[in-house]
Order: sequence, then structure tokens, then C-alpha cells
Amino acid sequence: MDEIDCAVIGAGVVGLAIARALAMAGREVVILEAEGAIGTHTSARNSEVIHAGISYAPGSLKGRLCVEGKAALYAYCAERGIGHRRIGKLIVATHESELPELGRYIELGSAHGVTDLRLIDAAEAHAMEPEVRCVGALHSPSTGIVDSHGLMLGYLGDAERHGATLALRSPVVAGEATADGIVLQVGASADTRLRCRNVINAAGLGAQRVAGAIAGMPATLIPPLHFAVGHYFTLGRKSPFNRLVYPTGREGALRAHVTIDLGGQCKFGPDLGWRDGVDYRFDASRAPAFRDAIRRYYPGLRDDDLQPGYTGIRPRLAGPGSSMHNTATDFVIQGGSQHGVAGLVNLFGIESPGLTASLAIGEHVRQIVEQQAEAKR
Repeated sequence: MDEIDCAVIGAGVVGLAIARALAMAGREVVILEAEGAIGTHTSARNSEVIHAGISYAPGSLKGRLCVEGKAALYAYCAERGIGHRRIGKLIVATHESELPELGRYIELGSAHGVTDLRLIDAAEAHAMEPEVRCVGALHSPSTGIVDSHGLMLGYLGDAERHGATLALRSPVVAGEATADGIVLQVGASADTRLRCRNVINAAGLGAQRVAGAIAGMPATLIPPLHFAVGHYFTLGRKSPFNRLVYPTGREGALRAHVTIDLGGQCKFGPDLGWRDGVDYRFDASRAPAFRDAIRRYYPGLRDDDLQPGYTGIRPRLAGPGSSMHNTATDFVIQGGSQHGVAGLVNLFGIESPGLTASLAIGEHVRQIVEQQAEAKR
């Protein structure tokens, strides 16, 4: 049986950031990825937004790690030449009743140290984005966009240069916590066994399944998983926007955000629905609802403008009716002091802003691993 120091399960953007942090700290790292390529699920099917950190409950891991990760991510991308742009975002109110919600974002941002937000009136918003109709807006200048695949390749390259190894098509099918480490059974036929001093479960949509497959992990500490599907429609012509545009409004309403990728392609989404598993089918019948939601702030949208884009699945810990400001929707990062399995770190519910927070999450997990190793001495 092979013995290793650290096994990172999952080669999405967060798993790769964790592997990078551990390898750069001098640890032996193997990255176990069930698919045939890195980042094929949540990391590849999102908005590619660098979030400012203004939508999360005070004191939440999401808020703290988003703000820390944003600063680190901008510096990393600039240093490594990874595609990104700090284009800013407008959160727009289309009715007077929505204006107080803009102030709520300022409060949430301030709780995590975001101090560059600015309320603007309809005239200034129109000057910044002439196609947008609103009665007022909030300008977030530190919001941006990034090439998520380029970012993942950067993280993987750093990890490999410091000795990490990537093993594709290597699903973890079972495990057992023993006195000498965590034994993982790897591969579709479970023909490979690894004894690991540390296991980091960053399997994203599969994190609950992986945790449940490790004998000794208390089932009561594995939170439920809700598969939240989001559709993205693309705009079939040149983007009329220079920034991201997010409408405010009631929780659960179809808000149809505007995002722009580095190539200038404009897309709208995601919406929020629920599925029973990883199901990327696109429901084109959502187009009329998208058009109605978009026209609240962009009346120039034509009937034939929207084209089916793609869907993404987010690993939500709270199901229908949950608020984005609810602490039940926060990241869950468990070490041995929470669940009692020495050497195991579980990451659950790592959805948005996971990409923005990835470097900060990597450092956070590295600290947990170091603290657990120190406690053993």
C-alpha cells in the first residue's frame, strides 16, 4: 500500500488552490480527480466573476474569504499574466421600493471591510451604462472577471512545480479512518489503496458522497446537498454593456444578471432552480421569463436576442426558500476538531464565491492541516 502525506480529492479551482498551498508549504500532495480533466463541473460552469464580497452574512466564511481571496486573486492574475479585468459592477434598482436594498449591500460589504461602494442616481448610472434603465444604483468598482480555466492551469502548474501529482480518472470510492491514517480506495474498481496522513475532501458536488464513504466520518455531520441549477442565456449580438449589471429585488426572483467574459460575450444568468442530481440539460422554455426579467432594467432587449448558453450546478447546503444572507448557506470547512477524524478536512457547499475565494480557501485549509499536524506532535 502506498503512503502519502496529503491527498486532495477534487481538481476544481478550489481543490487545485488547496493543492497549491500545501505543495508550496513543502508537503507531498496527490490530487485525485474522478473526471478525465480538471475543473469540469462547477469550476467550468459559472459566471467567471471576481466578486467584491457584498452579498454575504456578517461573520460568514463566505464574506471573509471572498474579500481576502479577491485581493490575492487580482495580485496573482497580474503577476502570472492570467486573463482578468476589473470592470466593475452596477447593482440597479428599477423601482423606488428597491432602493433600500442598495443600502443593505453597503452594510453587508462594510461588515467585511469593503469600503469602495458608492450609491449613484439614475442619471449617473445612465451615463455609465446608457442602455440601463433604473431609479438608482450601487457601483462596485472592485468587481471583475477572470479566465477560470487559465486560473486553474496556473494553480496546477504551481502545485506540480512544487512536487504535486495529478491523478485523473481516479475516483475515491471508499475510505476508512485508522490509527495510522486514512486509507482510501481509489479507482472505479477500487484496485488502488492509499494510506494518507491528511485527506482534503474538496470534491464539490461529490463532497457529501466522499465524506459518507469514509468509515469513521459521523454521518450526522455531513450536511444535506441540494443541486441548484442555473441557466445562462447569451446575447446574440455585441454587448451593449461595459460592466456587470445585477438587478436588485426580492429573494428568489429571477434577477438575470449581466456578465461579460474576457472575449466581450454578454450573457444573462444564472436563474435558480433545483434538480435531483448533476443534470446539465438546458431548459429553453425559460427564455420568456428571462426576457421579462431582463427588460426590467434593459428595455432594449429584442425578442430574438437570447440564445441558449449553458447550465451550471451549485452545491447548495440550503434548499428552496433560503436567503443568500442566511448563515445556513455559508461555506462549511470541517477539520478533525469538528468531526473527530484525524487528518480529514471536509469542504461542503463551496459554491459562489468559491472561485474568488480560492486562494484564501487554500491558505485556510493549509493552516488547518498544519494545526492538526502540530496537535499530533
